[in-house]
Amino acid sequence: MFGLIKNGARRWINIGFIIQPSEIMKLALPLMLAWYFQKREGMIRWRDFLFAGILLAIPVGLILRQPDLGTSLLVTSAGFFVIFLAGLSWRLIIGLIIAGLASLPLVWTLMHDYQRNRIMTLLDPTSDPLGKGFHIIQSTIAIGSGGLIGKGWLNGTQSHLEFIPERTTDFIFAVFSEEFGLLGNGVLLVLYLLLIGRGLIIAANAPTLFARLLAGALTLSIFTYVFVNMGMVSGILPVVGVPLPFVSYGGTAFVTLSLGIGTLMSIQRHRKLVQT
Repeated sequence: MFGLIKNGARRWINIGFIIQPSEIMKLALPLMLAWYFQKREGMIRWRDFLFAGILLAIPVGLILRQPDLGTSLLVTSAGFFVIFLAGLSWRLIIGLIIAGLASLPLVWTLMHDYQRNRIMTLLDPTSDPLGKGFHIIQSTIAIGSGGLIGKGWLNGTQSHLEFIPERTTDFIFAVFSEEFGLLGNGVLLVLYLLLIGRGLIIAANAPTLFARLLAGALTLSIFTYVFVNMGMVSGILPVVGVPLPFVSYGGTAFVTLSLGIGTLMSIQRHRKLVQT
């Protein structure tokens, strides 16, 4: 409805400093849904999942209108993880997947032109190598040219000769791959796996339903960040605006991720060693 417009999207508000409100929803929505299921603990019914789905659909719809496909995907995943961990049945999940596949023709007609172009570019980036396919082609070249051990810190040619767009934010994984190679990527993946594994352990040991749902959703959201970013940079997923956690340059996204990690630490710190 209002805010700053950049690259055709209205995503930011100036309140003395620039913030992206949709980033805050990555924390606010899991908090709200976890609170809701906590209040319904022991008597959760199918209508509660339906109501939670409506609560999730409203902010996601508004974010899609900005438009911001990447953030809407992350907010959707954060909310879905809470609903899933609250006990959503696999039968219903499979039904939703089938319904989603059946609705793809309708979704295609509702998508913006640039979103359709991203999907078509994913299928064949060489169809427009100097235009829409430039991002994916250059990022995959950078990843491949890193080889086993990489070209060394600040020695990447694709990145420092400015062939890679958004190299400090969405495509920073291509820069990292070129400079540190396969071994560096392996170390980075191990660090992410340790972080995600620790988060899941905290969720499993949390004392209340609210804490379990919140910790699990925040941890799996970090997994979604990593999977989507690395997937789009390496050319197996469409290009969307998703940063690489704690590696990409960013303002509101970095604060949101840091708050999420702080929340996990708080859940672990305040757990009861002996339940009463």
